[in-house]
Amino acid sequence: MTIEAIKKQIEEGRAALGIELGSTRIKAVLIGEDHAPIASGSFDWENRLENGVWTYSLSDAWKGVQECYRRLSEKVEALCGAKLRRLSAIGFSAMMHGFLPFNETGELLTPFRTWRNTMTEPAAKQLTELFHFNIPQRWSIAHLWQAIVNGEEYTSRISFFTTLAGYIHWQLTGEKVLGAGEASGMFPLGRTGDYDEEMIEKFDALSAEKGFPKKLREILPRVLSAGEKAGVLTKEGALLLDPSGTLEAGILLCPPEGDAGTGMAATNSVAPRTGNVSAGTSIFSMVVLERPLKGVYPEIDMVTTPDGHPVAMVHCNNCTSDINAWAELLIGFAKSLGVSCTMPQALDAIFYSAKEAAADCGGVVSIGYLSGEPVTGFDEGRPLVLRKPDAALSFSAFSRSLLSSAVAALAIGMKILTEKEKVAIDTLYGHGGFFKAENVGQQLLASALNTPVSVMETAGEGGPWGMALLAAYSVRKEEGESLSHYLSEKVFAGNKGKTLAPVPEETAGFEKYIELYRAALPAEKAAVERF
Repeated sequence: MTIEAIKKQIEEGRAALGIELGSTRIKAVLIGEDHAPIASGSFDWENRLENGVWTYSLSDAWKGVQECYRRLSEKVEALCGAKLRRLSAIGFSAMMHGFLPFNETGELLTPFRTWRNTMTEPAAKQLTELFHFNIPQRWSIAHLWQAIVNGEEYTSRISFFTTLAGYIHWQLTGEKVLGAGEASGMFPLGRTGDYDEEMIEKFDALSAEKGFPKKLREILPRVLSAGEKAGVLTKEGALLLDPSGTLEAGILLCPPEGDAGTGMAATNSVAPRTGNVSAGTSIFSMVVLERPLKGVYPEIDMVTTPDGHPVAMVHCNNCTSDINAWAELLIGFAKSLGVSCTMPQALDAIFYSAKEAAADCGGVVSIGYLSGEPVTGFDEGRPLVLRKPDAALSFSAFSRSLLSSAVAALAIGMKILTEKEKVAIDTLYGHGGFFKAENVGQQLLASALNTPVSVMETAGEGGPWGMALLAAYSVRKEEGESLSHYLSEKVFAGNKGKTLAPVPEETAGFEKYIELYRAALPAEKAAVERF
């Protein structure tokens, strides 16, 4: 698209905006009518452990949203000379689930509890048994029930609770809503696309026994499917997003989603037999199902696509954080030798060296649990490296053990889908930092899961771009057009990508690595208990 064409779309308010609050970065992506990115802006932030709770402050969230929008706006004006005043649609997404409870005046009653927390195991287990449906620890309903069971005093004053994406959307529009994909991680959805009524009734009966004064439906956000109108930007909301006052009110907002839903949109994996793997701070797979699963598994979350189709999800709390920590060590080592080394250089050294090692890592095992890992049964984590006495501790073997550890818990969970439930997957689409080193993370994951993995040219755009696509769909879809059709025919048609198939020898080597990984988990347990 030419600069003149971009300027005209900006001036006429035809561009769409997606903003995602990820675990380490808040990013805004603006797209034109061809769905290609025009400009982006980002802001780095980090969670912190306060009083045993992983959290972010909401003031930091707003600072980040405003800053990444400001940076995007400046790039747009520098590119084409037009100020960003109007848009066709806006969409917000964020790291999924967690717990944000508010009272009647909109006051947050307890610090934001993120997906990373693992203090809700008793509640999750009790609700899973009550519903005969797996309730993961990070789901909002698990946090609510745990707070009620714990007797946390504020629970009687909860007027509304939501996720981070739902909160941002609410403040900008006044609408207490969520997209179907994100809502399905607050509370299970039924066949109608709304919260499961039978489970709602069971929860109300259970919570009443504890003296909880509210009915669940009174305090949950309303569920909307992709493409539905979810409110408009208010005057107060426009100033909250753009304090300069340039952005106009009245812009349509699409249903807010979680980063799982935006990952599906960004990889065109919303149709049955498709799936994607998002690999960054955490790692999770999303596989769109042709049929319901036969069993209930604590390792498998049942959620939905943004338009309500059933999805089996394997979510693991730990992926690249331990790799990044070792990269920092390499940077420090290089500095002690008087050598300059950047983070990208250190990460490249780890990833590309891993290609040279044996697929089983030669007897070196890493367990990169900075936090708990529910898939393997851990509430807390202690990063460990173990090796057999006769293992050669080469840099390449060590590096490959870090990469293998990053996907190990996911591979354990995925075996339930592929081996026990015989779920058919044509291909998985990879996105996230784990795939930046060309052919390395992609090939390792394909062999580890024994499934082809594709990475598209647009994979680097990630969730914010996926959110912008969902915003565009809400205003540009034709009557009755499905999200799957819109993405396949109007966004990804002709989009080039690269697919890597499993390498049998590497798959066999990874299986040997997983045997040692499982054998090392008791050592991890002992470390958590005693260190």
